[in-house]
Amino acid sequence: MAGKDVTIGVLALQGAVREHLAMIERCGARGVAVKRPSGLSGVSGLIIPGGESTAIGKLIDEYGFAPELKKVGEAGTPIFGTCAGLIVLARRVKGRHATLLGFVDVTVERNAFGRQVDSFERDIMVSGIDDADRPFRAVFIRAPVIEEAGPEVEVLARIDEGIVMARQGTFLVGAFHPELTGDDRIHRLFVDMVRQAG
Repeated sequence: MAGKDVTIGVLALQGAVREHLAMIERCGARGVAVKRPSGLSGVSGLIIPGGESTAIGKLIDEYGFAPELKKVGEAGTPIFGTCAGLIVLARRVKGRHATLLGFVDVTVERNAFGRQVDSFERDIMVSGIDDADRPFRAVFIRAPVIEEAGPEVEVLARIDEGIVMARQGTFLVGAFHPELTGDDRIHRLFVDMVRQAG
């Protein structure tokens, strides 16, 4: 598939939905906000953005998204989870937090770096993206970290505190907010995954 033939949805329950949509369009694909479960039927890929993971989980349940999201993931539709989206996709979450979708074989620590005031930016190296020798300026906001990853998980980026980006099959997860930067390389990686899956 080429160009705007690829439609990527952004789960529009919380988080930087507009910023993700702008990045998708910048990468040459069509972006749509998914506000109800029926909106999932028309997408070739899906981004679950950041926000507060407990609140997102409640909204996923309240609006009946969980069964449809499971169908979409099981059907092989690529899904990219950023920050809270990583927590939604993780198989194990430390502490009192229900597992939501459990697609990615990782153990995640929520708020691994502290509170909102402890948010920060850091240059990281991300394998698998264009120009991978050039650092990516990652924005961490009340960010989680992956403490353990299963054998089928490909680690794409890590910092001293743990793994901050990984891929397992058609699932891509990041602990930071690539949509809040001017760098579209991570979104391009996801758009390529969607095109390859199609």
